[in-house]
Amino acid sequence: MGISLSRRSISSAVTVALATCAVAVTAAPALAAEAGGRPGGGGKPTVVLIHGAFADASGWNDVAASLLDDGYDVLAPPNELRGLASDAADVASLLKSVKGPIVLAGHSYGGAVISQAAAGNPNVKALVYVSAFAPDVGESAAELSTKFAGSDLATALNQIPFTDRVGSGTDLFIQGEKFRSVFAADLPESRTRLMSAEQRPVTLAGFAEKATAAAWRDIPSWFVVSRQDKAIAPDLERFEARRAKSRTVEIDSSHVSMMSHPDVIVRQIREAAGAADDGRGGGGRSGGGGADGGGAAPAELAATGSHGQAVAAVGAVSAVALLSGSVLTRFARRRSAR
Repeated sequence: MGISLSRRSISSAVTVALATCAVAVTAAPALAAEAGGRPGGGGKPTVVLIHGAFADASGWNDVAASLLDDGYDVLAPPNELRGLASDAADVASLLKSVKGPIVLAGHSYGGAVISQAAAGNPNVKALVYVSAFAPDVGESAAELSTKFAGSDLATALNQIPFTDRVGSGTDLFIQGEKFRSVFAADLPESRTRLMSAEQRPVTLAGFAEKATAAAWRDIPSWFVVSRQDKAIAPDLERFEARRAKSRTVEIDSSHVSMMSHPDVIVRQIREAAGAADDGRGGGGRSGGGGADGGGAAPAELAATGSHGQAVAAVGAVSAVALLSGSVLTRFARRRSAR
């Protein structure tokens, strides 16, 4: 049975084909990004947030929410807290899955983890230390803790033996009655009761494990010093920041500055992203600073584009163009056969 196409039919067919083409062009970049690994957020760096001991990734909630609202891709994976080498290896593997530039932030023991995990990864453009340990090669968090007075952590810990699928060891917990004063004195007591009950321990061996890399020697860094920190001595944080030539801001905060002053942490991360885009180094501002975190938000990292996305888009357009051409050819043949 013959098929006839009216002018209205061909007009409708072409309209559908063109609409399909537009949809394909729009969808192609997302499909290409999904096929190629974790994408960057529209040209902005991916921000990776690593929590420390006695905590979990929820401590970053306010920081992560603000960065997501700003258009950043954010990852806040669990830090296993089983040992510096294994924890850093886990984070290093995650970083390798991220496409494009990365700003890597670590809180507390998480600072030691990012110092080792970022080593040798050219995509990590900036490190942000938040009330953190930043050991040099051959140093441990436990060793650094003895360098300066001002921390009450050592006398607030409970040691609990454990046995797991790998072996046995000792877990460290903060005693419940001391948790708020040592860890989070500027948060409401109702909140710190839950944090204490839900705290995740770090192994004694992991806390004492020596670093084998110090990425802050090669990657520009930022440091938030908490003046009221009772878990890590503020003078230790200042020492680490000076040694790393970090851009530094000091704030009147407890150990969990990312929870009590998330706006300051977000500004430091934004500044790190902007400085990486400008090609600036990590030094040049050490010590002081107020709670403002320094100035307006800088420009973000420039978009890098994606060859794969472009190819996918061109392929989608070509396919729809062929479909449109087929419809037009069939119409022309039927017209000439009449």
